[in-house]
Amino acid sequence: MHLTPYYSRYGLWLLLGVPLALITDWYLNENISYGDYIQHTGRFSVWLLLLTLAVTPLRQLFPGQGWSRRLVQYRRYFGVASFAYALPHVLAYVIRKETFALMAEEAAYPELWTGWLAMAIFLPLALSSNNWAMRRLGRAWKHLHRFVHLAALLTFAHWVLSAFDPLTAYLHLAVLGLLEAVRLWKSYGPRGRALQ
Repeated sequence: MHLTPYYSRYGLWLLLGVPLALITDWYLNENISYGDYIQHTGRFSVWLLLLTLAVTPLRQLFPGQGWSRRLVQYRRYFGVASFAYALPHVLAYVIRKETFALMAEEAAYPELWTGWLAMAIFLPLALSSNNWAMRRLGRAWKHLHRFVHLAALLTFAHWVLSAFDPLTAYLHLAVLGLLEAVRLWKSYGPRGRALQ
């Protein structure tokens, strides 16, 4: 028996949300540290961001596959879920610092302002990831959401600069570079054409 789009959509939200609920519960009950919570929320956000960015290259590489078309249908869900993990990541930091003066002072450091700028870009992208916004913005919606690539670069810069050991961040950055290379090659190469 196949799940209807209605049930599969809410099942996907449940699947995407369970890890966040669990790690937040662990943090609030002091089963994991602040550093662990920052790391877990940040990594889940990055994984979902990479999944979001992987949709177009996968669709271009496997245009006739049903699973790739399904990924396109759910791309906005992955993007919003990435933001949903980034938000408590930021809120935990804000609560920890307590004062705006301290946050403003630290925001001058590259490892912090890159993260803040990425979040500032992700906010309108997340808020406009719905059918109503798509209809209202028309063609401008697509132009707006192309800023996800800049936000992704800033996110990885934030991770590389703030990590104690940036090796994992560099490995993820390599995946991002590969995805972007495939997308650009398939879109603008000799016989490439962007898929809608």
